[in-house]
Parts: sequence; structure tokens; C-alpha cells
Amino acid sequence: MLHMDGKIWLMTRSLQLTSFQAYKLRVTHLYQLKQHSILVSVGQDEHGINPLVKVWNLDKRDSGNPLCTRIFPAIPGNKPTEVSCLSVHENLNFMAIGFTDGSVVLTKGDITRDRHSKTLTLHEGTSPVTGLAFRQVAKVTHLFVATLEKVHCYTLSIKEYPKVELDTHGCALRCSSLADPSQDSQFIVAGDECVYLYQPDERGPCFAFDGHKLLAHWHRGYLFLLIRDAKSPNKPEFGSRESSSSDKQLLTIYDLDNKFIAYSASFDDVIDVVAEWGSFYILTRDGKVFVLQEKDTQTKLEMLFKKNLFVMAINLAKSQHLDSDGLSEIFRQYGDHLYLKGDHDGAIQQYIRTIGKLEPSYVIRKFLDAQRIHNLTAYLQALHRQSLANADHTTLLLNCYTKLKDSSKLEEFIKSSESEVHFDVEIAIKVLRQAGYHSHAVFLAEKHMHHEWYLKIQLEDLKNYQEGLRYIGRLPFEQAESNMKRYGKTLMHHVPEGTTLLLKGLCTNYQPSGDTADKDSLDRGQTNKANSEEFIPIFANNPRELKAFLEHMIEVEPRSPQGVYDTLLELRLQDWAHEQDPERKKVLQGEAVSLLRSDHTVFDKALVLCQMHNFKEGVLYLYEKGKLYQQIMHYHMQNEEYGKVIEACKRYGDQEGCLWEQALGYFARKEEDCKAYISEVLHHIDQNNLMPPLLVVQTLAHNSTATLSVIKDYLINKLQRESQQIEDDERKIRQYREETAHLRSEIQELKTSAKIFQKTKCNMCNSPLELPSVHFLCSHSFHQHCFESYAESEAECPTCTPENRKVMDMLRAQDQKRDLHDHFNRQLRSSNDGFSVVADYFGRGVFNKLTLVTDPPGSKTVGSLEVNLQRDLLIHTKRNC
Repeated sequence: MLHMDGKIWLMTRSLQLTSFQAYKLRVTHLYQLKQHSILVSVGQDEHGINPLVKVWNLDKRDSGNPLCTRIFPAIPGNKPTEVSCLSVHENLNFMAIGFTDGSVVLTKGDITRDRHSKTLTLHEGTSPVTGLAFRQVAKVTHLFVATLEKVHCYTLSIKEYPKVELDTHGCALRCSSLADPSQDSQFIVAGDECVYLYQPDERGPCFAFDGHKLLAHWHRGYLFLLIRDAKSPNKPEFGSRESSSSDKQLLTIYDLDNKFIAYSASFDDVIDVVAEWGSFYILTRDGKVFVLQEKDTQTKLEMLFKKNLFVMAINLAKSQHLDSDGLSEIFRQYGDHLYLKGDHDGAIQQYIRTIGKLEPSYVIRKFLDAQRIHNLTAYLQALHRQSLANADHTTLLLNCYTKLKDSSKLEEFIKSSESEVHFDVEIAIKVLRQAGYHSHAVFLAEKHMHHEWYLKIQLEDLKNYQEGLRYIGRLPFEQAESNMKRYGKTLMHHVPEGTTLLLKGLCTNYQPSGDTADKDSLDRGQTNKANSEEFIPIFANNPRELKAFLEHMIEVEPRSPQGVYDTLLELRLQDWAHEQDPERKKVLQGEAVSLLRSDHTVFDKALVLCQMHNFKEGVLYLYEKGKLYQQIMHYHMQNEEYGKVIEACKRYGDQEGCLWEQALGYFARKEEDCKAYISEVLHHIDQNNLMPPLLVVQTLAHNSTATLSVIKDYLINKLQRESQQIEDDERKIRQYREETAHLRSEIQELKTSAKIFQKTKCNMCNSPLELPSVHFLCSHSFHQHCFESYAESEAECPTCTPENRKVMDMLRAQDQKRDLHDHFNRQLRSSNDGFSVVADYFGRGVFNKLTLVTDPPGSKTVGSLEVNLQRDLLIHTKRNC
């Protein structure tokens, strides 16, 4: 604050005052920079017109007072003139001083120092300068100059300082100001009729605020206008601050953005309005200070709500950058207000602006009435456009369309592009289907590739089976396969040929038709094949198509699943069983047998099918394939095919000898005359010695028609062979006894008589014997060097060693098995023929006793004959009775 005695007063936030002597006489102007602690003052130290400019640094002290960094006279040219206004740029590079003679002095450079700045006269005129303001946008600096008659603008960032005359009428002193960036930093000039806003190159908007303006000020979006009351006397001349005690002044604060009056009150003789510390201070001439504090945004809004000024509240909230939640609440209250007034169209527009913040059910409940369905539709459409709709909202919107019968809106909704789809397609399809809009539902399902819904509507609702089949044929493999499993039976019932054709392709090498073909799989050469066995149930009521399908599969895919061959076999057997035409029946029989002969039929299943259909050729083939020769016999026996029985015995008797025995028993049980067959069976039994004669007689004893003549020839031949066998055995016995006696005599001779060796040649090299030589009791002689070269042991003859070892190995093997009593007993108990088991063990020598001839204990006079006997390991075997 300035004072007439030359002091400058400083007031703190707590309203404490301090002062320092700035001038000797008086202070006329002060300018406090907002971004720096720099104060610029204009005053007088001497009487007369001699204004001085002083620049103060409030952060630095000189003898307790702020430091004065610069002093220079404010004189335009050489003629002293009173200073009318002052302005300083925030970057401290420009300072402009206006004078009453119409001139403006510009100081460029560092205004806090003399050496770094220069002063020049920027403007000259005849009308006093009433207002100055610097405007900085980016790197461009402008200076607005207002006089009583005109408004000019200088561009300071250009060297020549070009001037633009903006208007031909000016304003009074202190009736100009510079707006903040919210109003594009425009220059404000308050005239008696209007308030004008200026850009650097033109005049901007104006506001009709009538009344004589005493002061104009701008701060934080508010325009302060101090207007003389209409009842006051005439206005004083320029520069006069005197007024009578009865002067009344009206202070009005305008919000130009939101177009409302924020404050208005009457004061007595206001000196100035200062904005600081978030409040507004009104200084009056009687020494009073009034403080105006701006209410917070919420309080402002509540005041507007009470007056139902919702549009103004919305504008205020936006200007205060209120968050989306706060704006949404204003829209909601505005919508509620309009709804209560009955303006449902306006209300729904406000509710639409709350989407994303307000719960949709709050709005929906208000518009469920049938008369307001179009408002509800608008809200639901907006909800979908913002992708905030759920399944219930989609259902409700589509129901609104159907209730309104608005097909155009419905089509616009469902035919929107992919990027504009803001709803649950599946829910939409369900609702349309339920409402009977099948064509729309089908369009939606096809467009968004909901294949299951498309087929369900086409097949279940529209009964368009041909189109459904065509659609499946266009699907990728996996989807075509799953849908054929689901709808195959229905399609087979109504479109059997087309369905069969599609299944053939699906199970061999499927390639989708149309635009939806799986091009990737085709490019890779990938073969798509479905399991044909899984589709067999589809043909439950279409055997003809099933047969064609299966025959196609085994022809194209020989490695088809087993179920394909089994099912085809069953179909062929059914056709064979029901066929009446002999020629055709024969062809069908050949087809069935050819399928059985393939390697793809399962034996058990095929056998059961052939037996179920009484397919003789198949049954016999499978029996033969499975080597079930007895089953073949039994089959012929059951059908009393005697010739087939004999033929089976001849054919398979070598593999299974019991067939002849079974055939004999079969014919023996027949009361018919089967002598010829019995004779043929007996001939084979006799020829191959398959049965004991006693068993044959016992078997034929059950047949009352079989007489002795039937087995006469068999018995005679059997007895003759037995007699011949007995004679052969007796002859061998005599031969073995003679050989045994001869061996015993040789052994005795070797024990008692000397052995004379008369060999003249070596048995190894066949050369004449020469001494030294080696002789063995087995009558083999060798050169000593031949014997030593070839003999493996000195005690054994090289020639007889292999045979002797074979005998010894047999004896050792029998000796090892001699103690297998437990095994022998088990085998004897489990065998049906115990005699054969005993005979087998007799043959192994289990019941024989082995005796080795060795030297008597303590005998040392045994000759070379005893030694040679030991070398040859003569074995004496005695039979234990």
C-alpha cells in the first residue's frame, strides 16, 4: 500500500502492517510481480513534476528495509509529465510507464539494473494513457495500451514494434485489465456501456454491463467491476479521487464462462480491490478492509441445485474441472428434476450422460411404463454404444424393439459392423428367437459365427434342413464334425442323400466349401478325417444309406475303425437273410464271405453275427480260421451231415486226432444204418492207431444196428498186427540177449586173458606203426606223437572218446532225474494213463542202478588190463526186479 507521506506499507497474511520510507514526499504507483519478490514503485522525492521509478527486492535488506536495486526518472523525452499507469512483465525484461500526455516509455532488458536495460518512447499521443498490460503467449510478447480515446497493441517480439489500433474508444483510469489463459489472455476494457475483450489483432466479444465504471479487475476467471451508483453525483474529472461522503459504489463479480453474477454488493468509496492468498480484499477510503472468500465448488453447486439451475451447475463443474463422478451426480439430479417435471425426453438425455457412473437399473426402473418405452429404448441404445450393457440390458432392448414393432431400428442394431457391436450376441439371438424374429436371429448367428444357434434356428424353427446341411458343409472341420454329431439324425431323416454325401467327405478328406474354408490347414496339406465309427448311430433308421456309407469308407479308407467292418458285416448278413432271389442271395453271400476273409473283422463279433443269421459258410470259415476243428465237427453233427463229418475228419484229422474218435462215437449213437461211415472211420482209426480195440468195441456197443460184421475186418487186422508186433518183439529180445551174452564174454575175456595188439597201422595217421606207440583195449593203436597231438586225455582213446561221452552224459542226466520223486508222484496222480508215466520213467533209467568197475580197495598189483578197463569206463547194468 502506498501513502502520501512517501512510505510503502506491507501487510502480511495475518493482516500485520510494516512500512519503510520509499520516497521523501509521496508514492503514486506500485506494481507487485506475482512470480518474483520484486516491487516497482513510482513516487516523488522533490516538489514539482519529477516522478522517480524505484525497483525494490523484498527478499534482500538494506538497514532493515528492502533493498532498492535501481532508481531512474520517469520522464518521456525532456518534458516532465505525471505518470498515469505502470506495468511490468513477469520475466523482468519489460516495463511500461504511461503518462498523462499520452506517451508510453518502454524499458527493455533487466529492469532491476541500469546497465542491462535501455529505455525508449514506445507510444506518443494526446490522450492520457489509462491502462497498460503485457501479454505473453509462447515466445510472442504484446503490450496493450489503453487511453481515454483508443486502444492499441504493440508486438514487442518484433524489432520494429509494429502497432495495431484495436478500437477508437478507450476507458478511464484503472478500467482495464488482462484476462488469464482461460479467456485466452485477452485485454479487458470497461467502458460505460460495455466491457470489451481484445485479441492482439482484433476486438473480441463484448458484454453489456451498463453503468459508469470506476475499476475493472480480473482474477481466476472472475471479472470485478466497480460501478458508480446511479444516484450518485456526476463523475469527477480524470485522475480525481475525491468523492462526497454520500458516494455509493456497486461491486459486482462476474463469471464470464458460466455467465452468472457470483457476487454483488454496495460499498462506500472503494479505493481498490486486491486478490491475494485465495481471497479478495476490498479497501475503502474510511480505512476499512473487507474480505471476500470464494466458496468451495461443492457449496456453489448446492446453491445452484436449490435454485434448480442445473445447466449453470454443469457449466460451473466443467470450468472447475470437476471429476466425472461429480459431473455424473449433477446429471442425475438434473435428470430427476426433469423427470418430476414430466420432461421425460430431457430427463433421459441427462441420464444418458451418467452412463458408466450411475447404476443403469436406477434409470430403467423409472421408464418401465409402456408409454415411456421409447425413452427406455434410447437409454439402452446409449448403454450398448458405450459397451456397458449386460445380457439383461440386451434382452430388454430387443424386447423394446419387438414391442414397438420397430424393424428398422432392430435391423440397424443387429446389422452394425463388428467394431460397433456392443452387446452380447448370444443373448440377442435368444431374445429374437423367442420373439419370433427368426430371420433376424439367423442373420445375427451367421454374421457372428454362432454356428450352433444358426443350425438350431434353421433346423428346429424354420425346418430348413437343406440350408442347415449346406451351412455345415461350409464350416471348419472341428465345428462341422461336432454339429453333424448333434444334428445328424435330424438331417438324415429329412435329407438322407445329402447328409450321407457330407459324411463321406467328413470322414475321408474334408475340405469346407465357401468362404469359411480353413485355408491354413489346406495350405499346410493337412488332412482332416473324422472317425466314421462315431457317425454310425446317425443311420439308425436308414440302413440303405448306412450300407453305402460303410462301403465307401472301406473302399476309400481300408484302415477304417473296427466298428465300420462289424456294422457292414451285419448289414450284409441281414440283406442275405432277407433276400428271396437265389441269384441275388448268392451274390450277397459272396460279399459277406469276402468281408470275413479280410483282415479287419474281429473273430468273436463276426462269429456271433454269423450264428445269429445262421450264415453257414461264415460260421464254418471262422471255425476253420480259428482252428476250432471240433466246432466244425459238432456243427456238421448238429445238422446230421454225415458226409461233411467224414470230410472234416479227413481234412483236419492230422491237426487234431480226436476228431476220428468223436466221429466214431457220433455214428455209434445213431440208430440209423451208418455202417459205411463207421467202416470208413474204423479204417482211419486202425490205420493211424488212434484208439485201443477195446475202446472201439465199447463205443460201438451202444449202437443197436452195428453188428459184429462192422468191426470184423478191423479186429482181424488189429489182431494180425498185434501178432506181428509180438513176433518182432520176441525176435528183438533174442537178439538183445545174444548181444548181451557176447558183451559179457568179451568183458570176462578182458578180465582174465591177455590182450594181444596186432595193429600194424596208426588209427590216426594210417601210417605203419613204429615205436614208441600207444595201444588201447578197444583195439585202437596210435603213434605216440600222433596220440599226444590229438588226444584230449591220456586215459581215453581219441577215437572212442565222443561215443563214450554221449553215454556218460545220458547216464548223468538219468542220475539227476532219479530223485525227482515228488514230480513223479504228481504226474502219476494227474495222468489218466499211469502205466504210460511209469514206462516213461523206466525209459529214463530212474529205476536202474549204475555200477562203475574200479580198482579193489588196497590192491596195488592190478595189471595194465585193469587200468585199461577203468579208462574205457565199462558199464555193467543190472535190471532190478
